[in-house]
Amino acid sequence: MSDTTEPSGPQGLQEPTLDEQIAAYQREFRDLDPQVEKVVSALGRLNRRMNVAYGRQVADLGISNAEWEVLKTLVLSGAPYRLGPGELAKRLGLTPAAMTHRIDRMAGEGLVTRDRDENNRVRVIVELTDEGRQKWLEAMRMATDFEQDLLQDLSPDERGALGEMLIRLLRRVELTQPDAGGRLTDLD
Repeated sequence: MSDTTEPSGPQGLQEPTLDEQIAAYQREFRDLDPQVEKVVSALGRLNRRMNVAYGRQVADLGISNAEWEVLKTLVLSGAPYRLGPGELAKRLGLTPAAMTHRIDRMAGEGLVTRDRDENNRVRVIVELTDEGRQKWLEAMRMATDFEQDLLQDLSPDERGALGEMLIRLLRRVELTQPDAGGRLTDLD
């Protein structure tokens, strides 16, 4: 059984189905394991499409994916949602220059503040504003709706099993590619 036709890509070009892609790969590289390729290709396509969907959602809120990442990182740091620019850059896998550019833009939009640390006047602290937190909450609401819809055809047991399998794959990548959490190049 073949999977469905993929949506049109740039200039109306059809992306091959996974079965077509795997057949082409096997034609050119006979040692390919089609089961492995189907899993990793499906994960790659799913990731790409989910990133596009999330990007559209945050764009509707007037923020970029890059800004969303900073908001998320500050929230994950816990109240009072403050980090130094160097720590933010490290957590996001960015260069200090790219982080400074991003913080400048976000401070201008009222999403974060950037102030000197009262205990160490040399150190700068980036803090989430109430507006930034509200943008984060609204993005989370939108993402939750999207994710519920995405997984609606899976039973709770299937969701649990899929989650566990994906975590096992993630752990394997983290063990073999410990530096893969960052970026090869800056996105800004």
